[in-house]
Amino acid sequence: MKLIVGLGNPGRKYEGTRHNVGFDVIAELVRRCGAGPGKTAFQGELNDVKLSRPGMADERALLLRPHTFMNLSGSSVVGVRDFYKLTNADLLVVCDDLNLPVGKLRTRAKGSSGGQKGLEDCIRRLGSDEFVRLRVGIGSPPEYMEGADYVLAKYGKEDREEMGIAVVRAADAVEVWVREGVAVCMNRYN
Repeated sequence: MKLIVGLGNPGRKYEGTRHNVGFDVIAELVRRCGAGPGKTAFQGELNDVKLSRPGMADERALLLRPHTFMNLSGSSVVGVRDFYKLTNADLLVVCDDLNLPVGKLRTRAKGSSGGQKGLEDCIRRLGSDEFVRLRVGIGSPPEYMEGADYVLAKYGKEDREEMGIAVVRAADAVEVWVREGVAVCMNRYN
């Protein structure tokens, strides 16, 4: 079993914002599985699904959207990991990255938070940076805008379509990671 976490902020106010791309990727995976709303558990929304692909065995996965707000995401992640007796090797965290161009994907097996506060909290609470992370580029803020304001803003018209494509590609990358591992995922999507 794998645990896939999409980072974001709960509530309608944050829907469609750059910071919620992790939630968007989880929503795409839920849609593909034909799953309904997740159950409220572990300070988040959790779906227990089977990822299916023609010609391949189904893989069980837990899809988590922490509802702790971005900066406290780690408590939800640790709760699920520990309850299901998973290891950090079974974990993939999807988050936004303002250091990557809009729509670019980057998967890493370990590493720093790169300034992403949700990822930073996950590293702190898990006690390790050795877990897979899939970053989805949201581009850099314009000179006149602070980073915090930029990540909490909705996509502009020019980025909306590109980010829709990126969310689908990120969900594809998650499925590849589940079935074929991080090296294949990195080679195919980075």
